[in-house]
Amino acid sequence: MATLLQDPQSTAPPAPAPQAVQVAGRRLRPTAVFDTYWRFAAARQAVYEARLAGRPQPWTADPILARHRFTNCYRAADRVSQILIGEVSYRGPQQWEEIFFRTLVFKIFNKASTWHLLTEKLGEVRWETYDYRAYDRALSAAFAKGERLYSAAYIVPPPQLGEDRKHRNHLRLLEKMMTSGAPERVLAAPSMRAAYEVLLDYPAIGPFLAYQYLIDLNYAAPMRFSEMDFVVPGPGARDGIRKCFGRAADGIEADVIRYMADTQQEHFARLGLAFGGLRGRPLQLIDCQNLFCEVDKYARVAHPEVAGISGRSRIKQAYRQDAAPVPAWFPPKWGLDS
Repeated sequence: MATLLQDPQSTAPPAPAPQAVQVAGRRLRPTAVFDTYWRFAAARQAVYEARLAGRPQPWTADPILARHRFTNCYRAADRVSQILIGEVSYRGPQQWEEIFFRTLVFKIFNKASTWHLLTEKLGEVRWETYDYRAYDRALSAAFAKGERLYSAAYIVPPPQLGEDRKHRNHLRLLEKMMTSGAPERVLAAPSMRAAYEVLLDYPAIGPFLAYQYLIDLNYAAPMRFSEMDFVVPGPGARDGIRKCFGRAADGIEADVIRYMADTQQEHFARLGLAFGGLRGRPLQLIDCQNLFCEVDKYARVAHPEVAGISGRSRIKQAYRQDAAPVPAWFPPKWGLDS
């Protein structure tokens, strides 16, 4: 078994993991992966802060964390989210209809190079000047050259809207959303769940994608939902939850994620872990959801004896150093930026 994560700043001996926790009326018994969840969060955040401060490597003594690629603890701190926040949400016209359109154009492909291709070929990405043929020409030319248009971060199924290419059907989906009042209905929704259900009603946007798109839209200034309002567990998170709590947590994954967010300070303190959050911002539901995905991957090596749902046994992505500066600019409404 690989060496488990330990916080080098920890001085107090860790208290034992709780024998059981109560979530949604169920008695759950944490496995060894439960404490690894908190240690991973503290160590991964320490790596992020070290990179942000420009400190030289090594940023961690943990061999698994050093060798493999893991996302940041905070979703908004990841590079793709940083591009979305800085180059899409807050750059360009700030009318909500235009923010909505830009965000969905970016998120459907979820790839910075595709966004830069469109801005290079078309100038500003705007609904006001949208032309299906121009967008299709730019995307089709890149596809013909063998360029990948979509990120492999998660599966984006193509809607069936009469076109012969995935990107063309997605352009038609965008048109359908814009002309059927999706921007207005999302902004006017009385709750985060209600806004999510607006997105969920469109072709090929399932529960996981609808939630991810909503989180990205919610970075923008006009939307005021708290990231503690609502969560939708993805497949990776369900795997991580199974590894932390076993089959007893099946069906109450959203409640488990909320339990983690609500009790984070208790468990960091119990383990003697230094975790200051994102400039003081605690882990939100979306962050705890993402951490379950990452701990599922970490546990494949650290806890190979603990079974998940997917049965995967190795971490596919190796860490590759990126010399580019680490961006760290967050929605101004959060009050985190100096």
